[in-house]
Amino acid sequence: MTTISTTLTSAETRAAPKAKTRNPSLDRARTFLTLVVLLHHAVIPYTYYGHTDPTSFFGFDMIVLATDSFFMAMFFFLSGLFVWPGIARKGPLNYLSDRLLRLGLPFVICAFTVIPLAYYAISLRHHPEIGFSEYWWKTITVGPWPSGPIWFLWVLLAFDMVACLLYRLSPNMLDPINRLSLYGRRRPAVFFAVMLAVTAAFYIPGRIHFGAGSWFEFGPFSVQHGRVMLYATYFFFGAGIGVQYLDRGLLAADGRMAKVSWDWLVLALVPYYLMWVLISIKREILGNPADLPDWYEGLYAVCFTVFSVAVMFLILAYFLRFAYSGRSVLDPMQADAYGMFLVHYPIALWLQYWLFDFNLPATVKAPIVFVLTVAFSWGLTRALRQIPGAKRVL
Repeated sequence: MTTISTTLTSAETRAAPKAKTRNPSLDRARTFLTLVVLLHHAVIPYTYYGHTDPTSFFGFDMIVLATDSFFMAMFFFLSGLFVWPGIARKGPLNYLSDRLLRLGLPFVICAFTVIPLAYYAISLRHHPEIGFSEYWWKTITVGPWPSGPIWFLWVLLAFDMVACLLYRLSPNMLDPINRLSLYGRRRPAVFFAVMLAVTAAFYIPGRIHFGAGSWFEFGPFSVQHGRVMLYATYFFFGAGIGVQYLDRGLLAADGRMAKVSWDWLVLALVPYYLMWVLISIKREILGNPADLPDWYEGLYAVCFTVFSVAVMFLILAYFLRFAYSGRSVLDPMQADAYGMFLVHYPIALWLQYWLFDFNLPATVKAPIVFVLTVAFSWGLTRALRQIPGAKRVL
């Protein structure tokens, strides 16, 4: 049985060359996730979950259940990968200064502009007499002041602050995760099992206590109570992997993880199917109550956790396998992906508003919204990045 020797592993890593700063597979995974976010917001009005449009399609429910169960957690994981070397290179204060520019500034700008503009499209459906200036003033003074997808920015900034504090306490604090990542190059199932156990331990109690729909909200600052610790575990697992030698551990392009992608697919499909079984039980047997019993929330949380980690491994395995197989259709969009995430929401909601009265099936409306949201948000980001200094943020 193979054992992990802390001393030998440390000696190995000190002797190993530094990993490259960029990894094409991770860049493509991040761009792919951005498109998943746009797809999620394009189809959600045409589902049982959103149903803000008179038409719907069950296939979109399947998409929304899948995307909502992994994509934000995976964003935190990818964001964490470069935190520790960034702090080591710049120092905690300089690193936080950069993160305030890249995360804090866009959050403030979007909270006052992008988000009110997006939700005004929903408000008009119920209160067509209200002008935008009146709606904007009421939003920021009286509320509610929803954050839409930009809640991710302030939560990520908070995690960055915690990471800086932990680094000051001990730069070696995340070394055990890094050693596990190096071991995971040959045995990714071990890393999977440890990550699954830790994320389950932090997520399941919160899900049982708070349920699925409980949010912390203070002005534009919001986050789901039951998921915040789940996101933290993903972030710090990513940070641990990225402590050093990123390309030599779990995420090595020639590692074992990229060669067993079918295993991750099976591990994802089983809990996904069980989540649908539990949803059917909730609707058909339990009567779709507002407060679900603890046993239900616990079982759903277990399936959710397994699915989330397995899908992330599946996506990473796919992009790692084809990391150096030539150019990808995602490559031209990589530099603009963050900007597309920031500006897409009002584009999607206004397209849905304009399509509302058209007598078209959901299977026509949703693709129109998705394609145009991608095109317009990409074009707008390209234009914004021409503004002097904007590239530092976008």
